[in-house]
Amino acid sequence: MDRNETAGEDALGFRPLYRQVRDMLVRRLADGIWPAGALLPSEMQLAAELGVSQGTVRKALDAMASENLVVRRQGKGTFVATHDEERIMFQFFKLVPDSGQRVFPDSQVLSVARSRANAGEQEVLNLSRMSEVVRITRLRSIAGRPAIVETISLPADTFREIEVMELPNNLYGLYALHFGVTIAKSDEKLKAVAATADEAAALQLPPGAPVLQISRIAYSLDGAPVEWRLSTCNTDAQHYHSELR
Repeated sequence: MDRNETAGEDALGFRPLYRQVRDMLVRRLADGIWPAGALLPSEMQLAAELGVSQGTVRKALDAMASENLVVRRQGKGTFVATHDEERIMFQFFKLVPDSGQRVFPDSQVLSVARSRANAGEQEVLNLSRMSEVVRITRLRSIAGRPAIVETISLPADTFREIEVMELPNNLYGLYALHFGVTIAKSDEKLKAVAATADEAAALQLPPGAPVLQISRIAYSLDGAPVEWRLSTCNTDAQHYHSELR
C-alpha cells in the first residue's frame, strides 16, 4: 500500500478500504450525482480523487458490478446501471414459463389509489401512522395468460403524483427516471396460499385454488424500503426460478 492509499485509509476508517470506496461511490449514486446510464470517471481519476490505488477503485467497482449497480463495458468504461427490461427480467422477475424460456410479462393497471397507510405498510415501509401511500393493483400476463395479480404500496411523499401518471410495465425504470429512486436490492418471502375470490377471478382460477404468494420489499441505494409488492401467482404453467451463486 502506497503513502496515498494509507492516507486514504486513515481518512476513510478501518474497514476494508475497497468497501469504504464502494460505499462512497454508492452514496454518489444515491445522491443523484451520477444518474442512471451515466459514465463514471475513470479508475485513475477516482483513485486520484480519493487518494487510494487504482486497484482499490477497481475492486470497489467490481463489487458494485456484482450487485448490478454499475455495468462495465470493455473499452468504453463503467456506467451506472439502468432498470431496462432485460435487467429487470433477470434480476427481479423470477416467474418463468415451464418451457424454460424467459418472457417479460404484459401488465394491466386495475386501480391506483392514494390513502392512509395501513399497519402492515407502516411497518414494512417504516412509515408513521399519519403517512399516506399510493397503492397500485396490476394484472400481469405471460404469453397472454393471466399469471400474477399484484398490489404495490409506495410512500406517497417519495413518489409524489405517481397516481396521476401513465404507469409503464417497467415501474423500476419510472422510479429512477422521474423520482431519482434506484432499486438496489429486494427481499422476498414466498408462501403457498389459497386464492381469494377476487384473486381467483383475476387469474381465471376457481376460488380457493392454490397459488404462490410473493411478498417483496424493494430498497433504494441508501437502504430505505421504498416499495412493498404483494404478488399472487398462478403457477399452473410457470414456476419460480432463482439462480444461486
